[in-house]
Amino acid sequence: MLALTSTRKRMVDTQIAGRGVCDPLVLDAMRRVPRETFVGPEFEEFAYEDGPLPIGEGQTISQPYIVALMIEAAEVKTGDRVLEVGAGSGYAAAVISRIADRVYAIERYPSLAEAARRRFRELGYNNIDLRVGDGTKGWLEAAPFDAILVSAGGPEAPPALKQQLAIGGRLIIPVAEDERGQTLLKLTRKNEDDYETVDLGAVMFVPLIGEQGWAENDRYPVGNHVAGNDGPRQQPLQALPKMIAEAAEPLPEFDDPAFGRMFDRFADRRVVLLGEASHGTSEFYRARAAITRRLIEAHGFTIVAVEADWPDAEAIDRYVRHRPARAGAEPPFQRFPTWMWCNTDVDAFIGWMRAHNDEVAPVQRAGFYGLDLYNMSASIAAVLGYLDRVDPKAGAVARERYGCLTPWQKEPSTYGRAVLTAGYRKCERTVIEQCRALLERRLDYATKGDESFLDAVQNARLIASAERYYRVMYYGGAESWNLRDTHMFETLEHVMEARGPTCKAVVWAHNSHIGDARFTDMGIREELNVGQLCRERFGHDAALIGFGTHAGTVAAASDWGGEMEVKHVRPSHRDSFERLCHEAGAPRFLLDLRSREPLRQHLLEPRLERFIGVIYRPETELLSHYSRASLPQQFDALTWFDETSAIQPLGPEHARAGVPDTYPFGL
Repeated sequence: MLALTSTRKRMVDTQIAGRGVCDPLVLDAMRRVPRETFVGPEFEEFAYEDGPLPIGEGQTISQPYIVALMIEAAEVKTGDRVLEVGAGSGYAAAVISRIADRVYAIERYPSLAEAARRRFRELGYNNIDLRVGDGTKGWLEAAPFDAILVSAGGPEAPPALKQQLAIGGRLIIPVAEDERGQTLLKLTRKNEDDYETVDLGAVMFVPLIGEQGWAENDRYPVGNHVAGNDGPRQQPLQALPKMIAEAAEPLPEFDDPAFGRMFDRFADRRVVLLGEASHGTSEFYRARAAITRRLIEAHGFTIVAVEADWPDAEAIDRYVRHRPARAGAEPPFQRFPTWMWCNTDVDAFIGWMRAHNDEVAPVQRAGFYGLDLYNMSASIAAVLGYLDRVDPKAGAVARERYGCLTPWQKEPSTYGRAVLTAGYRKCERTVIEQCRALLERRLDYATKGDESFLDAVQNARLIASAERYYRVMYYGGAESWNLRDTHMFETLEHVMEARGPTCKAVVWAHNSHIGDARFTDMGIREELNVGQLCRERFGHDAALIGFGTHAGTVAAASDWGGEMEVKHVRPSHRDSFERLCHEAGAPRFLLDLRSREPLRQHLLEPRLERFIGVIYRPETELLSHYSRASLPQQFDALTWFDETSAIQPLGPEHARAGVPDTYPFGL
């Protein structure tokens, strides 16, 4: 319960107050009402996400921000009598009841009304009257009302509701203008016959069915569906796919040199960030490999920085740059999800990197670097191994400092709970002391092997970041995400500093890391990411290239730590950017988003975008894998593959003959 209370407060601070709702009565009420009570048990984990949720009968509980916006617009205050039409789960009525003197709610579905009444009783909200009926006709015997809020879209404001407003009363209602969507209107009654109307902006709600609304069997112009509910109005879908098709540049096959040349337009950047819409799609890996080969061969890029842990990637780096393997080191990428890097597409790419590096001078060889911070155990081993070689006394001190982390090296996600007990906060101090000690001896240690020192100090930084990450992860929220992405960005900076002022880097990471967070729902949650930090640090010298797909198969698990499965990707949602690209009709293309007018202007409006990680749950896809984003602000370009296929994990049959002692995957 404490965790949900904290999450609710964070929702109000970021999603509601952060968007401009400032009425203290509304903010206080939103903090007090437990939204998880008003959804089914299967949706409790999503209760404080920034979106609507299904509640049965084809209806939804509205997006929290929209609930707060409507209540604030209605100027609900202490002593008011308020009517809510379309009560649904009862959530909005419950919030209003924490402010107003009396709330009258109408719901046309008996099952939803009964569930809402039960919730009101359990919460002790005794100032709400709810009945089943036609909300478009209002509640005449309880009128007049100081405020009326309608949680469904009608063709116009029902005359009955307007007449039931008190003089000075406010009616908030979504009204359909045409087939493109709805406008949220505020009508204030000035006298018996005059109403002042204010446009509050574009929205999308389920239909208002009733005698003074839409008929039950009408072809409702907006559509009765969850996605897009309460969201911004979309551009006409039939026009946008055509515009995308006209701007799309067809991509050749991966092994055609012309594929890589398509991305020469970004070759003058210091950093080119290549995304992926999932961690288990072969086309994304193969495309990034083809682009990266071109950037290395033709344009002098020497850094490949990936969303992988430093010690694991360092084993690959030793192999591709013909450096000796670390004595006694385990094969890399043995932790979940092994398939993310131990797959045939990565195998082919690192084989190419090794062959390429064999033909160039050591200083010009392209390196393979990990940006992430999960593998704390391997990083501790790497630091201790380095110090044992160059400074055994310092190694003994480091062992003592890292001792407090020993119980959690194999399962660091449990560390956050341990921190709550006395004595374990000392780990934070000791790991920082160890990192500082390494940095203070950088000149002494650098004379004993610069590459080894960079590896050791970066592992020390990883341990310090990971200690804090697993500590704050226990509390949830934006801090753990921000710490992780800041660590990844700073690691990229350290690598670029080590490789020299003229070096250029390619970054491989998920779209959620390389697309600018400020122009997605992440920004609303006060989350930042590597793409945003690169834009802020490098400006025009950073190129952010996203990847997307409509359907196909993907390698993913159902739960963290679960077995890899080949899953079918559901066709993209009809309100998503992916559906627009699919309807453009081209199987694969590059869409340059920097100066494609008027297409860019039409795509600026936030729409749904799909994010599949190492976990994929098709049954809850809309809630667990879609978020809103402004595509042209999030990315500089989009690489599109309409139908994609799952990556193939490496197995014994893929072992490389003749290199059993040096090949990093240990096959």
